Amino acid sequence: MIKIRPFKGYRPRPGIEDKLACKPYDVIDFEEAVDLGSSNPLSFVHIIRGEIDTPMGTDPYSAEVYDRSRENFNSFVDKGYLVEEEKEALYIYRQVRKGRAQNGIVTTISIDDYGEGRIKKHEFTRYEKEIDRIRHFDALDAHTEPVFLFHKGNKELGDLVEGWTESHEALYDFVSEDGVRQLLWLVDDEGTIESIGQIFASMDSLYIADGHHRTESSYKIGLKRRAEKPDYSGQEEFNYFMSVVFPSDELLILPYNRLVKDLNGHTREELMSRLSEDFSISELASLEEPSSSGEIVMALRDKIYRLVAREGSYDLGDRVASLDVSILQNNILSPILGIDDPRGDSRIEFVGGEDMLGLVATRLEEDMELGFLLYPTSIEDIMAISDDKRVMPPKSTWFEPKLMSGLFIHKL
Repeated sequence: MIKIRPFKGYRPRPGIEDKLACKPYDVIDFEEAVDLGSSNPLSFVHIIRGEIDTPMGTDPYSAEVYDRSRENFNSFVDKGYLVEEEKEALYIYRQVRKGRAQNGIVTTISIDDYGEGRIKKHEFTRYEKEIDRIRHFDALDAHTEPVFLFHKGNKELGDLVEGWTESHEALYDFVSEDGVRQLLWLVDDEGTIESIGQIFASMDSLYIADGHHRTESSYKIGLKRRAEKPDYSGQEEFNYFMSVVFPSDELLILPYNRLVKDLNGHTREELMSRLSEDFSISELASLEEPSSSGEIVMALRDKIYRLVAREGSYDLGDRVASLDVSILQNNILSPILGIDDPRGDSRIEFVGGEDMLGLVATRLEEDMELGFLLYPTSIEDIMAISDDKRVMPPKSTWFEPKLMSGLFIHKL
């Protein structure tokens, strides 16, 4: 069973939510964060990326940055930009993108559900990224951004969400800079909260869509606080972490493509010869995305090819090995291009989302030699691999839209 709990959160003062909310910390690079912060003193980026308000050149992982994030958070509260909810509540968070809606429950979830394996992951985490969010959450005494989770779908919960949103006015309703409509409803009726809790208690598991590092960091800071308070009751806020939980059938996964800086010393002829050992190759007239799973589109600066893995070049019976991202990694990136660690190799970059063709083409003209376009990973593969307690290669999934940061905060 999954244990959820309402929380007495902080959220934007009505009327400034569209100015305060911003994209998550890990999809904003430093230059974008600086631009966003300098043009908008209300942006939540001042809290999640405190380095933009420290002297240029400050180590983004220094104590000064976490202290500044805390100061900015406290300032937002003192100035009334962020207000505390009057009582414990849940929220319904709806995002509408190009006519497609996804409806999530904003709640807190027991860290033990993660520690005991009921919240399932499909990626490894990197220790240095965990430490960053642990220090950030600890310094602010708050979960400043939610984890993006999903469940297999529950009609009773879907009907409840539909009924509540049809009969209540949204707290916020605005369109963010990326063109996504963002709506938030307060759920403060005790009977409804109890019903939602019972529905989650009937679920065997939840799955991480996005936010593996935030989940691991929230779990570890909870354990840290428990160690500091050995007489803890289990009811303290640090025993729970903030999440938004969506049904799987409402989610959209987009491609997560790769760009490579060089051919690892190979000539083009050598590259194509090596590729022909494991792939059927056909030339394309123009850059396009794969039309189905099992295809990889490879772009050089002046040639484009469709690659289809030959039978026997990978283990068809292994769900992880037969992923397109695995075939690319195991048959091309590692053995031919020498990229054994895609997480840490500076020769590879990852570009996620839609409308990538123009970006890939531009980067091939500017500074990249190769582009690999992939078909999106399926939600079924994510669940099956997570259920088997296995993980995918890095950067296998790109969920869209991203959750906005700053619409709700959970104090520890």
